[in-house]
Amino acid sequence: MPTHHTPESIVVADTPAAILEWAARHIEHVGIHQGPRLFDGPGRTATLPCWPRGALEVAAGHGRGAAGRTYDWDRIDRARDRAFAILAETLTGHPVDADGPAAKARHREAIDRWSAEPGRTAADAARAFRTAAARVEHALF
Repeated sequence: MPTHHTPESIVVADTPAAILEWAARHIEHVGIHQGPRLFDGPGRTATLPCWPRGALEVAAGHGRGAAGRTYDWDRIDRARDRAFAILAETLTGHPVDADGPAAKARHREAIDRWSAEPGRTAADAARAFRTAAARVEHALF
């Protein structure tokens, strides 16, 4: 059965590369929205806007877990955090320096700044997700 990359899917990716690829397909499906229209779009969730950081959160299962299904949330959260880190590094062209909780905030800030640039498109975001996913896959070998 193919993985459906939609907010309604109960499949939750649990590796950084899979989260990044899922997010790429999700943003291609729902588009990217900026400014006052941040929560517009057909694929938004009640709590997540249609933009790159929201797509990563949706890919990592935020708001999509199914009742009665078991998920390894520790593994998923670690993979999501690594996906944020590698995406931030991909977008900035260098590691985003920080440790602990500060690192998470810096990664999200770098992604948000990139996302907010005028004219940013869903295709731009999907390409960035896939570039980051390829970097993760390459690092494994």
